[in-house]
Amino acid sequence: MPIFELSSNDYSFPPVHFANPSGILAIGGDLQPNRILNAYSHGIFPWFNPEEPILWWSPDPRCIIYPSEIKVSKSMKQLFRRNEFRITYDQDFLGVIYGCKEIYRPDQQGTWISEEIIDSYLQLHKQGFIHSVEVWQGEKLVGGLYGGNLGKCFFGESMFSRVSNASKFGFISLAKNLALLNYEIIDCQVHNPHLESMGAEMMGRKEFSEIVKKQSSSELDKRNWNDIFIKEFEF
Repeated sequence: MPIFELSSNDYSFPPVHFANPSGILAIGGDLQPNRILNAYSHGIFPWFNPEEPILWWSPDPRCIIYPSEIKVSKSMKQLFRRNEFRITYDQDFLGVIYGCKEIYRPDQQGTWISEEIIDSYLQLHKQGFIHSVEVWQGEKLVGGLYGGNLGKCFFGESMFSRVSNASKFGFISLAKNLALLNYEIIDCQVHNPHLESMGAEMMGRKEFSEIVKKQSSSELDKRNWNDIFIKEFEF
């Protein structure tokens, strides 16, 4: 399969079934907010190494979690019972995305979260499309995650922890809230053991694309999640 080169003045993408076996669909283009929004509406996401051209992905199969089926281990339930962390939403987006950018990951060289990414996602956050989950110990931000929202789909982008289990605590809290709002799926993009331990499974690209297509036609709910989400859960 060829890899399509995107034009800088056209935000369209080729059909996702043209992606190569590794999941790469296209190269190039830019990271303007409208292009990123169009990508999400087709189940496509950017992911690339620093100082390299932008790569656009649509892997098959896709790693997802059904919010209502999130798995919570006994040890995590104990953290919730002890109120080990405090959760907020959409209160410190820059703190979260910079946390994701700066955290050391032993399996990666550098980070794909460039200043251009931060600028674009900050604009989308202000528009109500991108949301953040903050995990606090006292007044210190110790973990979090961010991602995009279309209809009843949440597209996870990145998470970080400065304290053990902080990002998992935030992710479980998010999933519980999304389940209450009848969200269909959380897109986790690609599989890893951390996500699998919380119930992640694989979904074929065709089924995933159909869900995203249906949800992308829904009106965007621009409410601040901190105003509507539950902050504490009992287990």
